[in-house]
Amino acid sequence: MNETLNTIFNRTSLRKFSDKQVTQEEIDLIIKSAIRAPSAGNLMMYSMILIENKETLETLSHTCDEQPFIKTASFALVFVVDYQKLYDYFAESNFLSYCLEQGLQPEYPELSDLLLGSQDAMAAAQNAVIAAESLGIGSCYIGDIIENYETHRELLQLEDLSFPLGMLVFGHYPENHKPKIRSRFDEKYVVFKETYRKLDREELFDMYSERQNRFVPGNKLGANNAAQLIYGMKFGSKFVLEMRRSVEVAFKAWLNQTNKKI
Repeated sequence: MNETLNTIFNRTSLRKFSDKQVTQEEIDLIIKSAIRAPSAGNLMMYSMILIENKETLETLSHTCDEQPFIKTASFALVFVVDYQKLYDYFAESNFLSYCLEQGLQPEYPELSDLLLGSQDAMAAAQNAVIAAESLGIGSCYIGDIIENYETHRELLQLEDLSFPLGMLVFGHYPENHKPKIRSRFDEKYVVFKETYRKLDREELFDMYSERQNRFVPGNKLGANNAAQLIYGMKFGSKFVLEMRRSVEVAFKAWLNQTNKKI
């Protein structure tokens, strides 16, 4: 197995970092690697917010669903879907006059654009993960950055057309760390040829069999099997309800009619 594949296959989410700080040179390499990710039309519809301030990391450890390890990271990168820069550029270049001259209806970002920008942002994020791993630096995705939208908007000074899609925290592996490589679903349940295939009951239970084998009755959520436990943890929890509320607020800001005055 070549070095690149070895990096990918041995990557794991790191939630315990050593005291050794990531150097500026290493941060620069990780960021440059992220920027080399594929981008729709090479427009790079995202921004990265580099966070090294320990007070900010401390705040994020609380606002991102109380995850203490966040504050121990060397740094974080928040990946923001960003159409603000593009539409500011359009405005400064008189795009409304162009639309009038050409008989075009002015168009503004919709949720479809948010999805397209999300592809750019996550491609950049994963490049950053692999680059960091190749340098011996661990990372962990923090999806909870999309919670508490109002708080994070103020903390990061976001605009209506900049949405915090995801965050990565980085740090060196602790000494003598042995990464626990978690299994993944069998390819036959993930890779379908030519068209999507709905799994039957037997296949579904086989796919989740490892989760069921690890299931412990008498858990605090009152779940009777692995499926109920997953639901209770991921879909019936308070943090998911907050995430949904937060995203709804963010989407409204994205689609706000005041944007039409750009």
